[in-house]
Amino acid sequence: MMPETESTRPGEGTITVVISRRVIKGQEARFEQLSSEMTCRASHYPGYLGADLFRPANPNDPEYRIIFKFADEQSLDAWQQSVERTELLEQIEPLLVMPSKVETMSGIINWFTLPGHNPVKPPPKYKMTIVSWLALYPTVTLIFFLFGEQLAQIPLLIRTFLVTAVVMVAMSYLLMPRFTRWFAFWLFPKREQGER
Repeated sequence: MMPETESTRPGEGTITVVISRRVIKGQEARFEQLSSEMTCRASHYPGYLGADLFRPANPNDPEYRIIFKFADEQSLDAWQQSVERTELLEQIEPLLVMPSKVETMSGIINWFTLPGHNPVKPPPKYKMTIVSWLALYPTVTLIFFLFGEQLAQIPLLIRTFLVTAVVMVAMSYLLMPRFTRWFAFWLFPKREQGER
């Protein structure tokens, strides 16, 4: 079995793993079958949050990219050390042109993904910080403009709990998907987008 190489170590919180695999020509069907089985097995592990397989974007980019998420590093480690995973990796690796490349990400990087694009690498941290701030600043300002008087009547700990809860939900589900699309031209230059 060829070893996987991990480029980064995750911190706390949701962990996203991006695996790039170049498959030997003619072995695509077998590879996809084994990848589906890998996803099925992983789904039975605590902390598993889902997976996606992206087929090669074009003949000039023959890599498959698999993205999966776990709730935390401990859950991911349990899966990565499992017999079920090792057994399938031993069948997958001989189908590959070169060893798998694995990138593990955590934190706000998970906000910066584009539907229909093969992720290659996250944007630079300064770009993610600026775009996050552009979404965060008007949201917090609007909350205090609309509800400032009512919030002032609530004890500080409860007030900050409520505001941060609303902001985090808005950022994760409403704002960052839109801001990532709006600023894709800057976050993901055309040569890095890996369009499908």
